[in-house]
Amino acid sequence: MLLAAIAHASDPKPTDYTITVHVSASRIAFAAHGFQDLDVIIDGKKYGLISELGVGQLLAISDYKAKLVKDDHRSTYDSYQVYEFLFPDGKTRKFDVVGQIE
Repeated sequence: MLLAAIAHASDPKPTDYTITVHVSASRIAFAAHGFQDLDVIIDGKKYGLISELGVGQLLAISDYKAKLVKDDHRSTYDSYQVYEFLFPDGKTRKFDVVGQIE
């Protein structure tokens, strides 16, 4: 019974995923063991994202709900951000911001 409660507590809450991420390009980064490499648009700005998992498959070009799970700015010019996507089946996947595009 306790395991069921723990598993249920870790289920993602769709209301936490308030950011819309538009995936405009999807690639498999073979040098990175099959990571997903994405070009995305978030709030009108273009970014490059890469998955932490070696999925080895393309992510469909579409809009996804996400939340910002890491937003570290140690200076005025450096940043480290991680977004977590929520997929329609309730699964999640984290993506690191690896590029900013003007």
